[in-house]
Amino acid sequence: MSLEENNNQVVDENGVEGSEVEKKVSDDAKWYVVHTYSSYENKVKANLEKIVENRGMQDYIVDVVVPMEEVIEDKGGKRRVTFKKIFPGYVLVKMIMSDESWYVVRNTRGVTGFVGPSAKPVPLSEEEVKAMRLEGVETFVDFNVGDNVRVIDGPLENFVGTIEEVHSDRRKARVLISMFGRETPVELEYGQIQIIL
Repeated sequence: MSLEENNNQVVDENGVEGSEVEKKVSDDAKWYVVHTYSSYENKVKANLEKIVENRGMQDYIVDVVVPMEEVIEDKGGKRRVTFKKIFPGYVLVKMIMSDESWYVVRNTRGVTGFVGPSAKPVPLSEEEVKAMRLEGVETFVDFNVGDNVRVIDGPLENFVGTIEEVHSDRRKARVLISMFGRETPVELEYGQIQIIL
């Protein structure tokens, strides 16, 4: 796919312009699995994203992911949320396979190679992508300041309160709960509260 600039608008050989070209390019991108040195997954992700930005290859290497899962640990009576790598030693890259994009990924510091035949890496199937929840599945919880909620888990179970602050990046909310005739602010995880309709 050759792209040319025409009066500051990107046009491909079929006359498709701008965002349509970008959409077409990202639709052609497939997910590939890259093997890394142990504990280098996040470094590989950061290095690869920096190289892509410096070389202007955003159209060819679309996304880099280190799959993580949220784990709740109980230590000493305190609950702590941590993130654990689902596939240690692997990074997932959404890209359009070309000689240049293959070279960039393969020669990123910390990468040992693509999973699959070394000459021509094999992309993940659509079923594998859906099973890994890489695309098309987005969990969305809509908590807003002022919502009335019931605590459904933990020591304050069945208490009712009002959301004072929402921290969507940490998946937590500060809730004002009425205890002993006083409003007490408590920070709770999304999984511990439920909106009262």
